[in-house]
Amino acid sequence: MKGGRSGLCYQKAYRHKADRNATASKRHNHKDNFATSISVYAPTMTNPDENKEAFYNQLASVLSGIPLTYKLLLIGDFNAMRGRDNDKWPFVMGNHGIGKCNSNGERLLALCSEFELIVTNTMFKQKDERKTPWMHPRSRHFINTIDFINTICREKMDINSTRAMRGANCWTDHQMLRAKLAFRIRQKHNRQGTSKPT
Repeated sequence: MKGGRSGLCYQKAYRHKADRNATASKRHNHKDNFATSISVYAPTMTNPDENKEAFYNQLASVLSGIPLTYKLLLIGDFNAMRGRDNDKWPFVMGNHGIGKCNSNGERLLALCSEFELIVTNTMFKQKDERKTPWMHPRSRHFINTIDFINTICREKMDINSTRAMRGANCWTDHQMLRAKLAFRIRQKHNRQGTSKPT
């Protein structure tokens, strides 16, 4: 099974929509603590608006089905430029965005706002070359970001870094995008009110 060009592809939970646009999800269980990772390939700017609406409606439906207690990673090629205007999206973006926002970026940021997600690419101060995993087809320069790793705002401290890996040869116009995670395992309380580590 293959879900577009993004890096996480799973069987069983695959949902295909309109040509190459796809969403795949996987649920992880560690000692009664749950996390869900969702990998997407979104419509490009040249796709009809109805395809974009269908994709984001489908993705919203998937997100709505995830329990609030689960950790979440929403990863993939969104074909969206989200810019650097964190004044407009203070709880969705950090202080270190890059480039300009386009209409696909507005759709992504609106979705993140609705589901209280933050774009982890914008959380860390680093060189521009570490923020731009996508090569423009005409200029052949890495000038913007259309690949994103998003997580729940309240869990943002679990993300230690998100950056493009320029040394990785992926044989594509995208560089590898890597996030370092340190998921915190919550304690589980028993009926007597004391806690046991999980």
